[in-house]
Amino acid sequence: MTAPREREQLALVVHEVRSPTAALTAILDAARTDPIDDASLRRLVDLSLAACRSIDRILGDAALGPLQLEEIDIGDVVRDAVASAALGGARVRAEVDAEVSTVLADRVRLRQALDNLVDNAVSAVGANGEIVVSVRATDRAVIVTVSDEGLGIPVEDQERIFEPGVRLDSDAGGSGLGLAVVRAVAEAHGGTATVESSPGVGAAFSIALPIGGDQPAGTASST
Repeated sequence: MTAPREREQLALVVHEVRSPTAALTAILDAARTDPIDDASLRRLVDLSLAACRSIDRILGDAALGPLQLEEIDIGDVVRDAVASAALGGARVRAEVDAEVSTVLADRVRLRQALDNLVDNAVSAVGANGEIVVSVRATDRAVIVTVSDEGLGIPVEDQERIFEPGVRLDSDAGGSGLGLAVVRAVAEAHGGTATVESSPGVGAAFSIALPIGGDQPAGTASST
């Protein structure tokens, strides 16, 4: 492997580990400072285990390898991601359509993509703006959308931002890999990642996951 490729691989690992590590920090802070009943403690343990499994998977497979497919409740994945982000101080809520069914997908990779979208939205709105993570179903797909009230994205940049290393704000932190990972995860599932935005009115990033006969083939999870 060449030195530039090694640096790219390292940058990807560092970027992707950041979200679950931040989630663990927020969970532990909440456990240390807030009164916790048994039900809340079990919830924090579940969130912690999910973050640890994400870190283990990312470190073991920095490149997007074969999917570990299983029937998952995408609403549960969204609610877990929202709960972790809220613990970190984000104003974020979930809206899950009652008609949404399970999908054949890789739970860890979807959570990885969703965390990236939520992190991106937090950067766009700051401490006071609200973020909504919604899930709805069509005849052919389940669509997860992360909407924010930020400054929006110019039309000419809306495709370019999914390219690795692209950052519209040169003063912002990050590696510019997050949205590239989101698109890679969506396409690995046979789906798409898109954005709808107008300057000044926020942005809505969506992952469309095919259902039924359009679902991807992959390696079934043993868990």
